[in-house]
Amino acid sequence: METSGRIATTADTLEFTVENVEKALHQLYYDPNIENKNLAQKWLMQAQVSPQAWQFCWALLSPDKVPEIQYFGASALHTKISRYWGDIPTDQYESLKSQLFSQIACFSSGSKMVLTRLCVALASLALNTMPEAWPGAVAEMVRVFQEEGGGVDGRARCLALLELLTVLPEEFHTSRLPQYRKGQVRGALGREWSSVCPLLQQLLCRADSPGAVKARVLRCLSSWVMLDVPLNESESLVHDCFSALPDPELFDTAVEAIVNAISQPDSQRYVNTLLKLVPLVLALQEQLREAVQSGDMETCHGICRIVVTLGENHSRTLLEQVDHWQSFLALVNMIMFCTGIPGHYPVNETTSSLTLTFWYTLQDEIMSFESERQAVYLQVYRPVYFQLVDVLLHKAQFPSDQEYASWSSDEKEQFRIYRVDISDTLMYVYEMLGAELLSNLYEKLGRLLTNTEQPTSWQHTEALLYGFQSIAETIDVNYSDVIPGLIGLIPRININNVQLADTVMFTIGALAEWLADHPVMLSSVLPLVLQALGNPDLSVSSVSTLKKICRECKYDLPPYATNIVAVSQEVLIKQIHKTSQCMWLMQALGFLLSALPVEEILRNLHSLITPYIQQLEKLADETPNPSNKLAIIHILGLLSNLFTTLDISKQDDESGEGSAPPVKTTPPPPGPNPVVVVLQQVFALIQTVLSKWLNDSQVVEAVCAIFEKSVKTLLHDFAPMVSQLSEMLGQMYSTIPQASALDLTRQMVHIFASQTDHFPPIKALFELVTSVTLSIFQQGPRDHPDIVDSFMQLQAQALKRKPDLFLSESLDVKAVFHCGILSLKFPEAPTVKSTCLFFTELLPHCSDVPPVARVVQEDGKVLLQAVLEGIGGGVSRSLMDQFAEVLFSMNKHCFALLSLWLKEALQPPGFPSVRLTAEQKDTFSQQILRERVNKRRVKDIVKEFTLVCRGLHGTEYAAEY
Repeated sequence: METSGRIATTADTLEFTVENVEKALHQLYYDPNIENKNLAQKWLMQAQVSPQAWQFCWALLSPDKVPEIQYFGASALHTKISRYWGDIPTDQYESLKSQLFSQIACFSSGSKMVLTRLCVALASLALNTMPEAWPGAVAEMVRVFQEEGGGVDGRARCLALLELLTVLPEEFHTSRLPQYRKGQVRGALGREWSSVCPLLQQLLCRADSPGAVKARVLRCLSSWVMLDVPLNESESLVHDCFSALPDPELFDTAVEAIVNAISQPDSQRYVNTLLKLVPLVLALQEQLREAVQSGDMETCHGICRIVVTLGENHSRTLLEQVDHWQSFLALVNMIMFCTGIPGHYPVNETTSSLTLTFWYTLQDEIMSFESERQAVYLQVYRPVYFQLVDVLLHKAQFPSDQEYASWSSDEKEQFRIYRVDISDTLMYVYEMLGAELLSNLYEKLGRLLTNTEQPTSWQHTEALLYGFQSIAETIDVNYSDVIPGLIGLIPRININNVQLADTVMFTIGALAEWLADHPVMLSSVLPLVLQALGNPDLSVSSVSTLKKICRECKYDLPPYATNIVAVSQEVLIKQIHKTSQCMWLMQALGFLLSALPVEEILRNLHSLITPYIQQLEKLADETPNPSNKLAIIHILGLLSNLFTTLDISKQDDESGEGSAPPVKTTPPPPGPNPVVVVLQQVFALIQTVLSKWLNDSQVVEAVCAIFEKSVKTLLHDFAPMVSQLSEMLGQMYSTIPQASALDLTRQMVHIFASQTDHFPPIKALFELVTSVTLSIFQQGPRDHPDIVDSFMQLQAQALKRKPDLFLSESLDVKAVFHCGILSLKFPEAPTVKSTCLFFTELLPHCSDVPPVARVVQEDGKVLLQAVLEGIGGGVSRSLMDQFAEVLFSMNKHCFALLSLWLKEALQPPGFPSVRLTAEQKDTFSQQILRERVNKRRVKDIVKEFTLVCRGLHGTEYAAEY
């Protein structure tokens, strides 16, 4: 089509005519050039909202056009009616309505997609005119389509009417009506239900209604119940839906309609209606059993959805009907059947997972009753929940090895997630069943492992252990009297399978805190863990379990330390584990070594680290290449993970857990910290590595991580290294600036800047990295958002910990301030957040740091303009809280200046947004200046103002904000 190029080349000047719209649509659908397609689409969007759309949309609906063109015409009509309703004169409502009615009649036996768009357009018109300009809209729709005429057969008219009635509530939910109108229209639609309900019922119950009509009736009911029509008013229709369930053609839509009707929030008010539904649901058991026997997963799934929806949404209401307790118990047992449905999830069934949240809900409701009523319910439901535990553990069992091997990786992953969901449910159920649940599991496991007559499947043992692990992982089982027995049983398990071995490991890991209180039991489980370390298939479970034991029981492990270190060294040398497990293993060894005497720590460190140091020396001599880079990063990672947890200060872990004897709060032993000793020994080697790899950000990051982790763990014990590390950091950053060096500098400032001894090297480093970064800003910082982000965080930290750094003559405070203003305009949200933090830390120092006071006085207005520009639409709305904090800080610390600046900054028309009136700007100024205490209020004012600036005020976007 030779003219198709015209849309692409002259899109801006092309008139919105029928002919041009058709050309553009041809280009959109058939032009192979993606750029032309995009231009056509952009032009068509403009055409759709243009005043000329009223002229061309009717012409595009002409019967001689192809459906794609007709569809665009119908869509343009809908756009005009739904988004530009205010442009339509009142005296045209009637003609617009009758035109739409006649078009819908024409298309009722035409293209389905065009018919739907026309119905949506008429629905939008109805929503904009009801109840005042078009009272009884739905009744009129029903009447118009029930009249004979127009040469359209009755079935097509009926389907068109049902389509219109279905899209009406859907259009209401997505409409852009203002909030007050939504309330009015919802009420008007609710009153129209009396016109819709009898029609739907009549069509659903008529023997001669075609399947397509009945299916559309069910869809229509689904749509209307979403308007919260009272359940008692749709009761008989919902009952009729149950009669539709045996018909395979109607099954899915009937399920959807029933589920939607009974899950409406309002439905719990209609107790009698709900009670009448229970026998209907229970009557589905036969259909459910037949579906299970014939392997019909879809039917199982649908019936289960109905049962669970009734149980989940109305358990409170149904529990309270004490006279009907047996029927509700029958419903609960039906849900239990769905939970324990035969077959393995997700291969033979997908239903059982739907039921899990019901058990949470029922438990919550029972436990929320006052104690006397609760006791009555517990008498009935405790046995049910014990049965549930058996069912869940049965469902959690692995299939046979052969069957499991045939599963796809996706099926295995879904099964893993399903087991996690079961684990969470068991943990929750424990709240109701308490210690008796653990005893119950222990007895079952004991019987299983001591029964010599019947061979035990590993799957059964694994599931019971998994139940234990689920509970012990998050619940304090220290008081339980069955744990010693369980730990005694673990060595008796015949571990002949990876899944079982994994669960044994994770169970031991879950009991690490208990072991810390009962260290005498360590000797029976530690050998199992150390043995598992050598098996690559058990990598994750064995390493994470050893790490937990080393963290929780470190003060009881010295007798086993030699053995643990030897086994760990062996597996590290043999490279059995992947990188992340090697890192965890190093963390485990750090915990372990922390509890040993210093000379033993040093001895163990020497044997542990020497092979890696030798390897690193060799690598440092080689010419850089990708494979030795990975090896270097790996070794540096091992060191930093070891130093992360090696802490001899004998303080409790942050969580306050651990098994330390009273001596653990003693001060650290005299002499240098072992970590510092090692770092000083390898410092020269690290410098050599750096000199070759300085331009590789990953290697630099790995080097910085060693020191950063050490500084975080050692805190002031790191002091002997401050001077040489500051010097090295300065050299690194001056040669090739990297964000990781700034992050490490920030750590050093945080811990050492306020100490007199260390202030000189820290001050020199801070000034050096600041001056280097300022020169990056002069050359163009856009390519380095990570450096800018870290730089702003460093400046904020310096202002917080040691504002004296800003008194130095060597520091160009004005330049730093202007870098901040540039950074506020970066597209990267984290960078902008860090910059806002910098300004909120800087502004309070107007009073006590003269250079800061000077720059704010001279250039504060420029900062305000940048902030207003961001609020006006220059940056993402998600950052408005941070911008509000800067404004609040300006108001609090330089009020007199801010009132003047606001007046001047908001003076120019169109700033910060062309959508603002002078009055709106004035109101905003007054509101901001009034709030010097309530930060939350300032955030709300800024959010409101940014919506006005962006033209989003009062829209659905604003509602989500």
